Amino acid sequence: MPAHIKPFDNKNKAIVDRDDALVPRTYMNVVRLKDGEKYISDVPGYETVIVPMEGSCDITIGEDVYLGVGKREVLFDDKPDGVYVPSGSKASIIGIGSGVNLVVAGGRTDKQLKAFRVTPGEVDKVQYGSDDTKTHRKIYHILGPKQAGKSDRLLVSELFTVGAGGWSGFPPHKHDEDREGESAFEEVYYFRFDPAHGFGAQFAYVHEDDFGPVHHIKDGSTIVLDKGYHPVVAAPGYRMYYFTILVGKSTRTLLQSFEKKHAYQLETIPGIGDMIKKFKDS
Repeated sequence: MPAHIKPFDNKNKAIVDRDDALVPRTYMNVVRLKDGEKYISDVPGYETVIVPMEGSCDITIGEDVYLGVGKREVLFDDKPDGVYVPSGSKASIIGIGSGVNLVVAGGRTDKQLKAFRVTPGEVDKVQYGSDDTKTHRKIYHILGPKQAGKSDRLLVSELFTVGAGGWSGFPPHKHDEDREGESAFEEVYYFRFDPAHGFGAQFAYVHEDDFGPVHHIKDGSTIVLDKGYHPVVAAPGYRMYYFTILVGKSTRTLLQSFEKKHAYQLETIPGIGDMIKKFKDS
């Protein structure tokens, strides 16, 4: 069942490590570096992408050098910037300026591809929902449809509630089986709130009539999802961000299965069809 890793000082060590018992194909680390401080990201058997949340860094992968990665000082104010690291490669990361707070997201793969950068201008934005339906949010696809063929089965996005409070992952959906109309993906969320003392609730249940656990999420919470429906809501008055890592079991194409009794809500949420299509096109 899904798990909640409560906020803690991970000291630049993986929060969700390789071969995790719940999501063995997924990796996630949060790294904080001061100006001039260095970190080596080495995740054998996993393709990764390095995405600064705040601040900037220089990244070197073999002979490839990416300078000034990360353009925002405030997480909620701008688009992300990231660098893809192929399986079998190490990345040297050096904090610059005021330092950097970044995520390393990974997915298991047998393929060895090439390093590349996804600049803010190349990030694919999708915005949908409305204030009236309490579902208004925007998604920045870092590894999404535009990177098809350049990465394997790793999908990485940033999601923001627009305004203060509201629902995401709604109508309730799942993606834990490879079958007609659905594809199996592991998923990890890393949450931030504005203001930082904000909070939300992550629902998780396997069957439609279950009363699954509800996790009280705060700034720095990590949710690990192996299966089940998983809507999430931010409390009124707080903006919510979550960094999403999805790793396909057998495909890069994300097909979501919506809970039948709530599926009619797809017709009430403006623009949600475009969001679903973007993931299908990944």
